Amino acid sequence: MSVFGDVNYVELPAVFDLSARYVADTHPEKVNLTIGAYRNDAGKPWVLPVVKKAESMLASDDTLNKEYLSMGGLQSFTDAAMRLVLGESSPVILEDRAVAMQTLSGTGALYIAFQFIRQFYPGCKDILVSDPSWGNHKLMIDRIEGINYVKYTYYNPKTMKVDLEAMCADLERATEGSVVLLHACAHNPTGIDPSMEEWMKIAEVCKRKQLFPLFDIAYQGYVTGNFVEDSAAIRLFADLGFEMLICQSFAKIMGLYCERVGNLTFVGRTAEIAHKCLSQMKIIVRSIYSNPPAHGARVASMCLNNRQLRAEWEECVRKMHGRIRNMRTCLHTALKTANVPGSWEHILSQNGMFSYTGLTKSQCELLIEKHHIYLLKTGRISMCGLTSDNCKYVANAFLDVVQNAKEN
Repeated sequence: MSVFGDVNYVELPAVFDLSARYVADTHPEKVNLTIGAYRNDAGKPWVLPVVKKAESMLASDDTLNKEYLSMGGLQSFTDAAMRLVLGESSPVILEDRAVAMQTLSGTGALYIAFQFIRQFYPGCKDILVSDPSWGNHKLMIDRIEGINYVKYTYYNPKTMKVDLEAMCADLERATEGSVVLLHACAHNPTGIDPSMEEWMKIAEVCKRKQLFPLFDIAYQGYVTGNFVEDSAAIRLFADLGFEMLICQSFAKIMGLYCERVGNLTFVGRTAEIAHKCLSQMKIIVRSIYSNPPAHGARVASMCLNNRQLRAEWEECVRKMHGRIRNMRTCLHTALKTANVPGSWEHILSQNGMFSYTGLTKSQCELLIEKHHIYLLKTGRISMCGLTSDNCKYVANAFLDVVQNAKEN
């Protein structure tokens, strides 16, 4: 008899199950709108040319070896990543109040941040998270003893916009000193971001309630094609004097999905506080995986620090941003042409990789079962799964389900 006999089977996250079903599907017009990864207009993964060039340069560099990195990772990468999100001339960097460490992508940055909060922010009982949010936020927070996952209102399904009034009201009601997790840009899953005027109002509430900001930024450059504009919310909070944690991912913006390249930045009140906190975060890393892998960080460091490669990388990001915007226009045009009932203007106004379509669960289920179009049953779609060739098919399928899906 096994001591593990009472372990229950747990269902895997829907996005992975749906992707597996898509792969097994033999329908010639199947479409995968689930996974959060960039695809080109042929529906294929795209290895950025600048990444290939950087890897070729690394392969020919005889000075490199396979020794361990430090617990904090590759400093040339972490310093550059910190400058990317906070700005080259950010006062918190110039005053040495911002410190950074390499992590296992954005997920790893979040996990280390949550563990640091649990150990060194004893007054915090709640982490406030937007409703809706990325599913992995809840999965991680629910496994942290003594910390509660608390939702705040974010999305208004009637207006398909940020419900700023309800959001601020929820933050006002929050326990003073709570952590508030904020999507810096390209909110996942809604694709809806606050304006800078709205960010200022959010910051005012956070300041008044002494909420500690934890920023998640995985899509810097995907909203506008401009890194400065897409990190404006974080820079605003830094300028207003907040201490905060910032979790960056380089999966989407460099196409380094399987390399797991991330960065965790801490902004402290003083340089001494910042470096003390960094030392503790490094010890957390030591207790889990000791040190991060080198290859992806080296690639990212070259793309960030080499002037020529940096220019090529920025052009790649603009290209990805441009294709996503084109697919929004393509789908919107196809929906209008097909006379799909309802307003679809939100497809154009939303940002980044994802769109909250407004489709119901029953409509989503019919899209999957009848039309072989795979999407989350919340109605979230990845715009990168759309191509010039399949937008019309998707729009016609939307027409069918909007007209014929039977609501439970």
